[in-house]
Amino acid sequence: MVEIVIGRNDDDTKQYGKTGTIFIGRHLVGTGEEAHLTTPVMLDVLRPHIIALTGKRGEGKSFSMGILVEELLNLPLENKKNLCSLIIDTQGIFWTMKSANEKEISELNYWSMKPIGFDVKVYIPHGMEDIYEKSGVDYDATFSVKPSEISSSDWLDVFELNPNDMLGILLQKAVGRLKGDYSIDDVIHSIKNQEGFETEKLSLESMLDAAKTWGIFGDSAMPNILEPGKATVLDVSLTPSNVRSLLLAMAARKIFHERTKARRQEELAEIEMAKIVRIPMCWIFLDEAHNFIPDTGRTAATDIILKIVKEGRQPGITLVLATQRPEKLHPDALAQTDMIISHRLTAKNDIDALKMIMQTYMEYDIVKYINELPRQRGSAIILDDNSERVYKIKMRPRQSWHAGESAVAV
Repeated sequence: MVEIVIGRNDDDTKQYGKTGTIFIGRHLVGTGEEAHLTTPVMLDVLRPHIIALTGKRGEGKSFSMGILVEELLNLPLENKKNLCSLIIDTQGIFWTMKSANEKEISELNYWSMKPIGFDVKVYIPHGMEDIYEKSGVDYDATFSVKPSEISSSDWLDVFELNPNDMLGILLQKAVGRLKGDYSIDDVIHSIKNQEGFETEKLSLESMLDAAKTWGIFGDSAMPNILEPGKATVLDVSLTPSNVRSLLLAMAARKIFHERTKARRQEELAEIEMAKIVRIPMCWIFLDEAHNFIPDTGRTAATDIILKIVKEGRQPGITLVLATQRPEKLHPDALAQTDMIISHRLTAKNDIDALKMIMQTYMEYDIVKYINELPRQRGSAIILDDNSERVYKIKMRPRQSWHAGESAVAV
């Protein structure tokens, strides 16, 4: 059977065929409950993409994210070794990918698939080991950051301070004085040494004392994400939202820097026809992405994520932006997507946000495509700028255990 390949232009399709594609589901033909499954749908992973993954709560966004991660890990070794992935887990649900999906064996059999647990590497904040262990969460190691690794602009963002207000100015001066490897107490001491500003100094000291409870400061470093074939889960579900943005910013900046440097080496090697040790291209998965790059305001992660949105193709970084509120996502991110996977949406504002980026190749209004979907989890439409086509699709079942189901009282 001939497959549908999304995310790939005609030239790449002719050159590579099915190489570097992952199986995400089957094409839906027909409307509503009369729709039936036909052609396999494959997704290109040879080149970087900006993918918006939308849908209202319970329609399968996190489920679909898990499918993409599974498929990256299912790739043949010659492709898998050139890719890696980072999942920013805001709900604490991706650690269960280590376990096989035994509860849906019949569904997997229908798709000629088997339940599998995957070797995802789960990292939790250094100061929260007791909480995770008591909860029975299966993790691999802890991660932490040093206060000296956080720039003054990061501190401003995480505390939501204006750089031109007195608190912001005082904090920038205090951090600017410090050199080398310093602690939060060193920052507090630097603030105390400022002359005057007694009220402001007390406010900043309180903020920094509170920062000690975040559980992210310690001696265990951030994990090495850019390892061949590795899937890294940073479980930040128990940290405040502003701290999540800070951790994402620090990880994303490192990925962007390392991949930019690696891309220069790859291009030089191509020119000189030399061999090098490749650093894998990276897929970054952001659940609840509108909390990191909102349509208004900013977070500690806003600048670096928007930089990757605009410049990440050249160094080979893919972003998967999952959100149930596309209306709340930064307009630059939506405008730069080359692929949208949308499960069912019902809120007018969210549908209007997708309408704003409707392409000329769409024959009908996006509402018509969404309304034609069967009311089944995993049903979605795909807008693919690369092939300039719109598809209705049913995502395949998960092979690993999905922990994102709603709680049930009975």
